[in-house]
Amino acid sequence: MSIIQFNKKAYLSHWVYLVKCVAGLIICYVLYKSFPQYPFNWALVSVVLAMSPDSNSTEQAIDRIKANILGCAVGICIYPLPFPELAILCIGVVITIVLGVTFKITNTLRSALSGLVIVTLQAEQNKHWYTAVERVVCVVTGCLVALLITLLLNWVVVVRRKK
Repeated sequence: MSIIQFNKKAYLSHWVYLVKCVAGLIICYVLYKSFPQYPFNWALVSVVLAMSPDSNSTEQAIDRIKANILGCAVGICIYPLPFPELAILCIGVVITIVLGVTFKITNTLRSALSGLVIVTLQAEQNKHWYTAVERVVCVVTGCLVALLITLLLNWVVVVRRKK
């Protein structure tokens, strides 16, 4: 008996998810290469985090996008605090989780926390406010790409089923 079994039906049922992820990565990669002065590498992370394997659920994709925006918003608000990076990250995690529970998006908190970390993590020595803003724009861009692809592919699937 094999531990790993190939289930053709299971793989075929996720074709929409696969197409969404690849299309999102391609679009965000084009942005990343076209605008090297901006951190569109974070759009690549964001687009795959915002995608949902449930091919019929636009609601789950929207919840993940809300969560990413929540994490970015918390990150941009605490970014200027004059604390060590670890303290800012810990404060951000607490605030993000509390707000996620308040807004009833606990099933997508991982996306919110990733947005928070992307915005607040400092790779450079000098802390500039525009770095956080650029990252927010790039994360939100990835989320918007994910949403547009999800809506488009859901529409294509619905139109195809009606035929």
